[in-house]
Order: sequence, then structure tokens, then C-alpha cells
Amino acid sequence: MSHRPTDWREAHRQAVELGESHYTDPDTGLHVFTSLGLERRGNCCGSGCRHCPFQHDSMEVGRRATWAQQPVWLTDARPPDNPVDLLFWSGGKDSLLAYRALVREGVRPAALLTTFDAATRVVAHQDVRLNQIVRQAEHLGVPLLGVPLHPGHPYVDRIHEAVGLVPRVARFVFGDLHLEHIREWRDTTFRDLADELGATLHFPLWGVPYQELIADLEASGVPCEVSAVTEPAEGVVEVGDWFDREMIERLPDRIDPFGENGEFHTLAKVWRRPREE
Repeated sequence: MSHRPTDWREAHRQAVELGESHYTDPDTGLHVFTSLGLERRGNCCGSGCRHCPFQHDSMEVGRRATWAQQPVWLTDARPPDNPVDLLFWSGGKDSLLAYRALVREGVRPAALLTTFDAATRVVAHQDVRLNQIVRQAEHLGVPLLGVPLHPGHPYVDRIHEAVGLVPRVARFVFGDLHLEHIREWRDTTFRDLADELGATLHFPLWGVPYQELIADLEASGVPCEVSAVTEPAEGVVEVGDWFDREMIERLPDRIDPFGENGEFHTLAKVWRRPREE
């Protein structure tokens, strides 16, 4: 008796191994095209198929944030063929500050990479919807690569698939501030991929004093709104608060001034500032 998969990823894998064009989703009972079946059609149908092997090429850019199930460019802007800095973008204040640091460096163009839940279209931790991230990228005029995450599909594998859409990556850029264990995780997670691509890891905000960071945020003129609060900051910080000096000054010592331990997260409303040419 053949094993009947209880997970659609396993069902898809088995179907592809057997050369089949469809499989039955164990959760819904619906017939789903395999990547092999879609490949046989020869082109993208633009419907946002779960296993689209064509990077949703035929789907209108404006629909991708809602429907795309594979890594895909979510903006009209695309990176050049020359090397770019690929900034892991959550949409919050640290991402904005890292982007500003890259702009000041002026070494090469940047592109943004955002991961999000494939079902809810929400960016984890920040708890913001993907269309808000797209709005940020469009305002900045920077290419945005969206990476939908499915339960059971390894994060690193998904990133590897997504990076294949970037012609050349010079540096993977992260907006981490000072947490050693997070930086160690980045190094462990991305070092092999970076070496494979001839890229390096870059942390432009690492060790920068908070006073310098808040001053740069003020200089940007971009208001940052608290988008999520976790238990350590409940009752002190609320969703909708503005992240600024006044907020920092009223935080108790147990809460990191920048919420670096996950106490709170923010959304940088870059569209509140005039578009820079």
C-alpha cells in the first residue's frame, strides 16, 4: 500500500517524482497543478499558482503582493546586472536606518528582500501587511523581492530560491544593532550562500550608539509607528505610538530603547516624506 501524504508539500514532491501534472491537496481535496505540470504548459498563466515555475512572470505587478506563492519581484523596479547590496527589509526603523547607511556609503545600488507568511501576507514580528512594504519600496524607488514562506519549507531554501532572481549580489545586508546571538545566527545561516555567490555579509548599524541612530532617524524626517508589542513592553508601549525621543525617555530600564530584544516593532512610514529623486 502506498503512503498517502498528509502534507501538500510531500504530496507535491511525490507527484513530481512520479511525473504527474496534478496532486490532491490533503487539506482541501482540491486538485493542484504540480510545478512539472505547469512547466509543460510552457508559460505563466498569471493566476498565482502555488508551484509556478515561471516566477509569476505573467501576473501584473500590482497583484503579486496578494497572490504570488513563489519568490517574485513586487515592484516595477528591477536591480541592474551589476552587483547590488541585498538588504533584508522588515519595514521598520532599523531597516530604514540600514538603507540610509547604504545610501551614504554610495558604493552600489541596493535591492530589498522581504519575507512574509504566504497565507496571511503579513510580515512576521513587525505584524504589517505586505502591501505596506510594497508601498515603502515604491516610494523609495528600490526593487523589492518578496519571499513567501510556507510552513514546513525551510527558510534558507526559500531564500536561496529568491536570490536566484537577483543577477549579482555583492553583499547581504542586515540592520542588526548589537545582539551577538542574532549576528552569529546570520553568519551560520547565510555564510555558505554568500560564499557560493562570492558575496559578503554587511552590518552597517552594528555597534552604532543609540544616540546616533535616533539622530539619523530624526534627520530622515520619516515617522515610525509602533506596529507590534510583545509582553515585556505591554502597558508601556502601545500599537500606534510614535517611536521618537519622547517614547525612548519614558521606557523603563528593562526595555531596550530600540526594542532590540523584540519588545516592540515599528513601521517606517516613508511615504510621509517627499520622494527623493
